[in-house]
Amino acid sequence: MIEIDIEKENKAIAHEYKELLRISYQTLTPEDKKIIRKAFDLSVEAHKDQRRKSGEAYVFHPIAVAKIVASEIGLGPTSIAAALLHDVVEDTAITVADIERMFNPKVAQLVEGLTKISQVQKDLNVSMQAENFRKMLLTLNDDVRVILIKLADRLHNMQTMESMPEYKQVKIASETLYIYAPLAHRLGLYNIKTQLEDLGLKYTEPITYNDIVSKIKETKEEQDEYITTITDVIKNSLNQEGIDYIIKGRPKSIYSIHRKMKAQNVSFDEVYDKFALRIVYKSNPHDEKFIAWKIYSIVTDHYRPSPSRLRDWISSPKSTGYEALHITVMGPKGRWVEIQVRSERMDEIAEKGYAAHYKYKQGATEEGGLDVWLNLLKEALENSETNAVDFVEDFKMNLYSKEIFVFTPKGEIKSLPKGATSLDFAFSIHSEIGIRTRGTRVNGKLVPLNFELKSGDQIEIITSQNQKPTAHWLDYVTTSRAKNKIRNVLNENTKKIAEDGKEVLTRKLKHLKVTVNEQVINELVNFFKLKTSLDLFYRIGVGAIENQQLKDFAAQKSNTLMNFFKSKIKRSPSTADDDIHRQVISSNYDMLVFGADQDKLDYKLSSCCNPIPGDEVFGFITINEGIKVHKKDCPNSISLQSNYAYRIILAKWIDSSQQEFKAILHITGMDTLGLTSQLTKVISNNMQVNIQSISLSGEAGIFNGQVSVIVANNIILKKLIDNIKKIDGIDKVTRVYKN
Repeated sequence: MIEIDIEKENKAIAHEYKELLRISYQTLTPEDKKIIRKAFDLSVEAHKDQRRKSGEAYVFHPIAVAKIVASEIGLGPTSIAAALLHDVVEDTAITVADIERMFNPKVAQLVEGLTKISQVQKDLNVSMQAENFRKMLLTLNDDVRVILIKLADRLHNMQTMESMPEYKQVKIASETLYIYAPLAHRLGLYNIKTQLEDLGLKYTEPITYNDIVSKIKETKEEQDEYITTITDVIKNSLNQEGIDYIIKGRPKSIYSIHRKMKAQNVSFDEVYDKFALRIVYKSNPHDEKFIAWKIYSIVTDHYRPSPSRLRDWISSPKSTGYEALHITVMGPKGRWVEIQVRSERMDEIAEKGYAAHYKYKQGATEEGGLDVWLNLLKEALENSETNAVDFVEDFKMNLYSKEIFVFTPKGEIKSLPKGATSLDFAFSIHSEIGIRTRGTRVNGKLVPLNFELKSGDQIEIITSQNQKPTAHWLDYVTTSRAKNKIRNVLNENTKKIAEDGKEVLTRKLKHLKVTVNEQVINELVNFFKLKTSLDLFYRIGVGAIENQQLKDFAAQKSNTLMNFFKSKIKRSPSTADDDIHRQVISSNYDMLVFGADQDKLDYKLSSCCNPIPGDEVFGFITINEGIKVHKKDCPNSISLQSNYAYRIILAKWIDSSQQEFKAILHITGMDTLGLTSQLTKVISNNMQVNIQSISLSGEAGIFNGQVSVIVANNIILKKLIDNIKKIDGIDKVTRVYKN
């Protein structure tokens, strides 16, 4: 009985291998087939004693991954071989050196990259998880195909998770939605992205997923009938024009329906564009654009288009390489329908991303085509020193963001993520231009550095040799490229100050008869409750550590007992200062903190602008007087920030007793008499809620309002929302999240 099963299994494995060769996107030479056969044989032999959780032979997994790599991503024999061998080094005694000897350095390099990723330990801790993803993403520097094969591996794992325990399913699905789906999106692999998102939802929110699936099934018949009605009308006209085409109905993915329901706070039935029609036409390169607009003309002869929802990605392709014309028209029964128009070439690029790109470039090879795609993602990986969570969040934002198209003064077109600012544009031209940016003009008008750009804007950058980035610039930009460049410059400035600080510290300790060595530095770091020696040197450099404190340290070293008694009666000058501050300044803003970490450092208030608690301020590191605090609108601030940018540090007043948070509420309803006064009354009657700003408007019986409130925590906010909802006439209260 067992023999028959093994025989049956071997036949199934052989069938899968033939299928792999048959579905390969590229034309395989006899030499290519030899490499793939050799990899297949080695994989079968290496995994012969392994079984998956489901009980099937393990080798079915690498074959399935190779099939996705070959057909859905469209990679060549090198990648297919690496996919077949991707678990061999980790699971068996075969080494990367063995693979290089048996195949070639490229296959070995890909297998090594994939092994590195799988050896990264997964941890539930968010910062650890982010650190793991950072390591994984850095393998892009070796070869982007490592990530492409990893995406295929992840897709097959997601397709075959039924046998796993629930906690593992949720963990793997969460990781998939967190990083793998955005990666697939950025690489133009929309088909894989959609599958990863839908499967991610299936395991993270099974009830929601199953509910949407059952509703799609219920409405399928009606949907198909509706699609047929539209296509029949369009087909007649396309046939008369002699266009060679196919039309297919494309249902919206389960995940995107869910996202729309959530974002717009609507039910399944209220999501109107649950499907799109795709017209894919045959064309030679010369006529592609002409035929696309001809089809547009035919479609809009029958159905009225929405001008605001026309998307022309043929004239300006997305940075992923995606090209298409998206037309939204008013179909029968008053329902909006999206119609996508693509040539066969555009359709392949949309499905297979970068692999289809080089197919259409004369004489291009798989390796040659990689460089273009590698550069798309490398920028987000340039600075590996930043906090891991910020790194991954920045990276994700740049993966998923929608695009805008803007122009240089010479009329060249540039693509930027939606939400990008004029300073982001400067860094996108060149990092040196970004660093030296003094001002920006948009459409001929001078605008702030954090001005948000729109498609069609023309931007001019004004530079100055004396200009240097300040820490405020991090708030002015949204792209990873700009953030990383600014952080690098700021880090260099920190190191520069720290180097000076080290010299000052050595000199001061010498006077106190303390020899500087590694042990003394570690003792000082502990004495001042700091994290690293760089923190110590930086604080010495900015004058945040006073001579008296160093004397206290020296005394502690020379006489531990005396130091014990001193500590009982000593009061540090800064504590006394704090006490005075607490008496004389308001209870809301009684403490100044500095830098991104909100450090409490010694400072003096500048006499040129006399800042008071609550003013917007910044710290300036002087040569002899430590940190001096200036108002942001101080007459000297522009001069200080442009000439001594590296000596500027962030500063703000905080309430030492209580941290408070800002929340924005969007309120809609029917504009009834007295609604505004009722609303303000309810908000002001809620204890521990302060209104920061309020904007209310009514038009044609509809009430719209946006209220910014300051609250201590989420419980108070939820209570406030519940109270607002009880007001007669209020329809919806939603919290607005601004990035």
